[in-house]
Amino acid sequence: MPEGHTLHRIAIDHSKILRGKHVAVSSPQGRFDAAAQLVDGVRLKQIEAYGKHLFYFWANELVGHVHLGLFGRFRVYRGPGPADAATVRMRMMVPKATIDLIGPTDCTIGTVEDRDRIVARLGPDPLRDDADPQKAYDAIVRRAAPIGQLILDQKVISGIGNVYRAEALFVNHINPMRPGNKITPDDFEALWDTIVQMLHRGFAEDRIVTLDRDEFDAPAGLARRGDTTYVYHRDICLRCGSPILTVELGGRSCYYCPVDQPV
Repeated sequence: MPEGHTLHRIAIDHSKILRGKHVAVSSPQGRFDAAAQLVDGVRLKQIEAYGKHLFYFWANELVGHVHLGLFGRFRVYRGPGPADAATVRMRMMVPKATIDLIGPTDCTIGTVEDRDRIVARLGPDPLRDDADPQKAYDAIVRRAAPIGQLILDQKVISGIGNVYRAEALFVNHINPMRPGNKITPDDFEALWDTIVQMLHRGFAEDRIVTLDRDEFDAPAGLARRGDTTYVYHRDICLRCGSPILTVELGGRSCYYCPVDQPV
């Protein structure tokens, strides 16, 4: 599943193509037909990313909501998209480009109020200027659940996925099984700052790179999973050489070093 920086990058890229234009919206797959007709040919005002959610604001006051989930993805074409588009849930076309959406968890048209209800259920997004980290801290310290589970919960912090969870905890020497109510204000401030820095770097580089290049080499361009991270998808800790362990938290395997992240 894409992490938050990817959605913010998509919002910027799609805005360059669609913002201010009258967009032809259709559903080659057919599952989005009725909703597509509500905004077909309408001018797109803006696109917003919040955590792992995208919102498309149309001039007729309707709002499109997209959540990619595990399998959703966009494809962008110069000019018309391919005629064979049986898997495309939503197609957005302007004269010089086509954006196809395939396999999302959610793709709907609603109102601003619908958007607000979705956002109200989410924790702060570290990539947004309006993020309130105190809200996340309050949600963490009132629970005894493991911190590795809590920061993956989108109701606590929005936009964090499996990679950033493992990497931010490692950098701050926090064991993923530490209870949330044992996280001190200083622990959380350092963890939040790390998450913000990692997400901004991911947005800037359009990929996940958590390694400090002053400490370790990080390959440029395309890289295999684990080549640009400290513990995620690695067998051995880069810093101490200990075997990396995993623990199931929030339905996902969380990677950690038992030496650098002691209980």
